[in-house]
Order: sequence, then C-alpha cells, then structure tokens
Amino acid sequence: MPAGGFSSVTPAGVEFEAKITPIVIISCIMAATGGLMFGYDVGVSGGVTSMPDFLKKFFPVVYRKTRNPGIDGNYCKYDNQGLQLFTSSLYLAGLTATFFASYTTRRLGRRLTMLIAGFFFIAGVVLNAAAQDLAMLIFGRILLGCGVGFANQAVPLFLSEIAPTRIRGGLNILFQLNVTIGILFASLVNYGTAKITGGWGWRLSLGLAGIPALLLTVGALLVVDSPNSLIERGRLDEGKAVLRKIRGTDKIEPEFLELVEASRIAKEVKHPFRNLLKRRNRPQLVIAVALQIFQQCTGINAIMFYAPVLFDTLGFGNDAALYSAVITGAVNVLSTVVSIYSVDKVGRRVLLLEAGVQMLISQVIIAIILAFKVKDHSDDLHKGFAILVVVMICTFVSAFAWSWGPLGWLIPSETFPLETRSAGQSVTVCVNLLFTFVIAQAFLSMLCHFKYGIFLFFSGWVVIMSIFTLFLIPETKNIPIEEMTERVWKQHWFWKRFMDDDEVADVTNGDIAKKNGHANGFDPTSEL
Repeated sequence: MPAGGFSSVTPAGVEFEAKITPIVIISCIMAATGGLMFGYDVGVSGGVTSMPDFLKKFFPVVYRKTRNPGIDGNYCKYDNQGLQLFTSSLYLAGLTATFFASYTTRRLGRRLTMLIAGFFFIAGVVLNAAAQDLAMLIFGRILLGCGVGFANQAVPLFLSEIAPTRIRGGLNILFQLNVTIGILFASLVNYGTAKITGGWGWRLSLGLAGIPALLLTVGALLVVDSPNSLIERGRLDEGKAVLRKIRGTDKIEPEFLELVEASRIAKEVKHPFRNLLKRRNRPQLVIAVALQIFQQCTGINAIMFYAPVLFDTLGFGNDAALYSAVITGAVNVLSTVVSIYSVDKVGRRVLLLEAGVQMLISQVIIAIILAFKVKDHSDDLHKGFAILVVVMICTFVSAFAWSWGPLGWLIPSETFPLETRSAGQSVTVCVNLLFTFVIAQAFLSMLCHFKYGIFLFFSGWVVIMSIFTLFLIPETKNIPIEEMTERVWKQHWFWKRFMDDDEVADVTNGDIAKKNGHANGFDPTSEL
C-alpha cells in the first residue's frame, strides 16, 4: 500500500480514492475521547468502593463488614445493593439517555451529540466530587450515565463514517482503546488517592474525571461532522466539501454519489425503528444484540468494575488489590493496541474465536484455584497462587481487549445500512447498557452466592458466544459500509435467505404500490 493513501474497489469496479489525512486522524482521536470518559467511570468506581473513607461516609454497613471479617465471609463482605447501585446507576441512566441520543444523532448530527455528552459528563463530575450524601452521589452518577448514553451512541457512528474503509476497523477501535486508557488512568489515580490521609482521596478520584470530560467537550467543538450525517440532513454542499477535505483528494464524486443515494433511500424510511424489524435487517439486528449480550456475559465488566474489590476479596489486601488492578488495566491498554494493528489484517472472526479459547482456559483455571485455596474465612491467598490468579486474569483481560471489547462496538457500527444505522446503534447501546447494568448490579451478590463458581458461569457463556461466532458472524474487514448487503449478507450461508426473500417481497409490494397509486393516488408504503 502506498504511504500516502489507498483506494477501495466497489463491485462495479469504481475506485474510491482516499488518503489517510491528518484531519481524519485528529478527528477520530478527539472523538474517541468519549471512550476515555467512559473508561474512567468504569475504572474509578471499583477503586473508590474499596476505600475505607468512602465506605464509612456512604456505606457504613459495608465498612463495618470490611473492618470485621468475622461478620461475613470473604466472598460476601461487599454484598450490598446500595453499593452496587452506585456503580450500576450510571448504566441504567445511559440506557434511558440512548433513546434521546438516537434522535439527536439523526437530527442534529454526530458532532452535536458528542458535545451534549460532554456537558452531561462535566455536570456529573462536579456533583460526584462535591457529594455530601448518597442521593447527591447517585444523581451525579445518573448525569454521567446520560453522558455515556449520548457518547456511546454518537462516537462509534462518527468513527465508522469518517474513516477510510481499509483503516475503519483500527480507527473505530480508538474508542475502545480510550476506554482501556481511561480504566488504567482511573486505577493509577485510585492507587495514589487511596494513600491520602484526611478522608478526601475519593473526592479527588471522582473529580479527576473532569479531565476526560473537558477533552471530549473541546474535541466535539473542534471536529467536523461526518459527510454521511451532513448529507443525511440535506446539507449536500457542506457534506461534499467535508468529504473532499477528509479524503485529501478532489476525486470524491463516486463516493459522494453513493452517500447521496444511500441518504435518499434512508429518507424514504419514515420510521427507522419499525424498519429495523423488517426481515432484511434481521441479520444485523440479531448480531448487534447478541454481541452486546455476549460482551457483558464474558464477565469483563464485573472484573473491571470491581477489580480492587475482587482482589481484596481474594486476600490481596487493599494496596495489593489496587496495584493488581493497575496491572490488569495496563494489560487492557496494550492488548487493545494489538487489536488496532490486527483487526484490519487478520479480520474480525479470527480475533473473536481465538479470544474465546483464551478466555475459557483462563477462567476455568481461576475457578479451580479459588475452589481449593480461597475459603469464606481464609486469611490470605498463597503468594504463588496469588500471582497465578493475577496472570490468569491478565490473560483473560488481554483476550477480551483485542476481541470482544472493541469488536462488540465495531461490528454493529459498520453493518447497519444508513436508513437504520442510527436506530441500530441506539438498540446496540441500549442492550449493552442494559446488560452492563444487570451485571454491575448483580456481580457482588453473585460472588457471594456462587463464590468461585461465578467464573464457571461466565466461562459457560464464552463457549456459547464462540459457537455463535463460528457459525453466524460473517467477516466484514475491508468491506465499504454501504456495500455490506451485497458483499456480506447475500453471500453468507445462513443470512442470505433473509436477503433473497425480502427482495421478492419488495418487488411484489412495489408492483402493488404502483397499481394502487394509479388507482387511488395513495402509496401504502408511505406509512412504513
């Protein structure tokens, strides 16, 4: 590939010229800071919930149990619905906000939706850092959740639309890379603030979330909206100018015409959510929903939310627990970089399948160690086994970070056609946040009741999702977004039946519509 750029070839043989321009790279990096905010929120909650001063102020019952191990066993000392609500309320709010974000993404554009997310993040950070009671703390988390809903709706779409085809996967994974950097940043901050005397270290941890919040807000002010979004809203000249700017060439007419045609078709759809349920859109919808469920059922967010709590439960001690969380956070970042390098070379399916085997083995080994070495009232985990647990958790995290983490967002964002893309992304985010909420709210209780069996529970899901990938997830690397139907879905051994049947139905309905239109002046498809 030439250093200056590349071209992608459509089935008709038309080349879309596109250089990897600085404005594309800068825009994608700035947009992906939404992932930085999301990751920091994920990582910081587990750290502060293991800090004695934070527990003493907001969760005195949990504080007493951690001070007196005899009250409850190792596995149950953090089992508290209020404590879990502190973490999970963010995701429930994000679930609700994504419905509004779907409207703003479609009507106001990707850029403005990212800006709204930034404002929500800033307001939530201020409330959390200044919290005086549990209600104030939870309300701040709800505002952060609204920011997550808007950011997770707009950022993956923006990245997929602005990136040239051959590096779309890598640039899209910048969002997930920033999530992992945010988690690592939060773990490092928690490790430092936990040592602050005076009882205000947790406020600094929560307050430093303002840094990524400001980065996202400033980034949203600086980036240009995607050509797809501008054309979709009828701003054709501006969309063409932006396309020329981001592609670094004047030969953008074929791609521009394809975007205009896709937008024209999309505008004929009056009810995108209803259209999403049509037969021809079923493959994308099923895969998008399944990916989000499977992503959460790997157990990754349970580990990343509660890493310090989990390590403390296993007998590492508070400092060692936070230190171990930093290690897993660093592994998370490095492994996501591996995904950026490999996703557009080896493809999506290879990464997903390899990771399934790696996650399964690591979780089974962890479960075996805990079954024999960590009892309800054991004082400490032997150093050798403790190291092995950390290694296995890092092995699990690395597999997730170069596969199900980034690809759970990438694949849905690049497979929905334009007419259902915003609605499809909304459903994707909604399902993701719903199951994130469920796992976050239930994990500590599950840990209490399942004990070591919780890792066997998650490993069972890994088997199911790997089988699903093997048979039902097609390869989408290097396929232009607007050509997925012809080159992916109509070629897949199972999903092609939905394309063929729907085409017949469309032709039939079109003929009926024409006849009715001549006879009555009414098009029955106008209400669809």
